Amino acid sequence: MRQEHGRHDWSWWKYEIMTKWANNSLRFKMENAFESAIFNSEKDKPLTWFLKQKDRLAALHPDMSDSMINMKILRKCGGELENAIKCRFVEPCSSEDYISAMEDIITRTRIGKTWTRSPMESKMVPIIFREDKRPERPVFKCHKCGSN
Repeated sequence: MRQEHGRHDWSWWKYEIMTKWANNSLRFKMENAFESAIFNSEKDKPLTWFLKQKDRLAALHPDMSDSMINMKILRKCGGELENAIKCRFVEPCSSEDYISAMEDIITRTRIGKTWTRSPMESKMVPIIFREDKRPERPVFKCHKCGSN
């Protein structure tokens, strides 16, 4: 195809690809990929995850504004992380501001991270006494009457 059309910029190629291969099944796959992508700070890096979601939304809804795209992406971050990012800005900002805030919050706080058991806690085994191995209690006698 490149030999036929020569060298063009990416926007031209993107338009050609979308007109030739874009159909309802591709659109459905992209929508499902966006809906199922929830940010996980242990697996995903904020920059790559955010830009991937932005590209998906821009391909699905080319007429959507950047602020709406950013808000839809922030909803996929989860409650505490979304709230922490939104609290940093008063008005809609650029994607770069949201990404830098996301990276800053994840590196400096525990927001967005899941709790995992430490290796020492998992190695500790509780001591369970069986009835036959339980140490015997001393027998206490009454000093006045001498009974048990």
